[in-house]
Amino acid sequence: MKSCYNIRIMPTTKISPQAFVLIGRSGSGKGTQADLLIKDLKEIDPGREVLYIYSGQEFRKFIQGSSFTAKKSNEYYATGKLQPEFLAVRMWVDVLTEKYNGTDHVIFDGTPRKPHEAGVLDSIFDFYEFKRPIIIDIKITPEETMRRLLARKRQDDNVEDIQKRLNWYETDVVPTIEYYRNNPKYNFMEIDGMRTPEEIHADIVKRMGLV
Repeated sequence: MKSCYNIRIMPTTKISPQAFVLIGRSGSGKGTQADLLIKDLKEIDPGREVLYIYSGQEFRKFIQGSSFTAKKSNEYYATGKLQPEFLAVRMWVDVLTEKYNGTDHVIFDGTPRKPHEAGVLDSIFDFYEFKRPIIIDIKITPEETMRRLLARKRQDDNVEDIQKRLNWYETDVVPTIEYYRNNPKYNFMEIDGMRTPEEIHADIVKRMGLV
């Protein structure tokens, strides 16, 4: 079977800047799919860059700081607590205001995680005039999350902290996903993440009409 990493993308003459949001449990492969999507976008829209905003990475940089807020945030990170909305919003707002040039595509990875954050993101999409942002909800089971995160052996990936993340995913992220599911302002896609990265990528690309 031909690898889905080499999917033939339909040629296009010009597309408008597009916003994408990747949501899913920890370990669902959002980063991998973001990388593949970036390659696709550069192929179908050469000359236009893609701004990739990964909230987890921004937080990991932030908590290395010496300010009181950074140290407090580090305590949350070390114990698996969900970071407060104002800090989560700050992470991606700072990147946008500093780096977005008005012509790039934008991919948000792992955000929003609460309904309040989704409301702020609404205002961002309106401000930058993104039409029908694409929400990609990658579904894996809690058991698969636990298996994948323990296998990668990152410092914060222990059973207790992973279970905390699974719990706040249900209480906070799931209502956020439901906010998008039937919202006509968005193009919502629920994707089965219990497959290979190639199969998931092929499904996303097909659903977006790029093949």
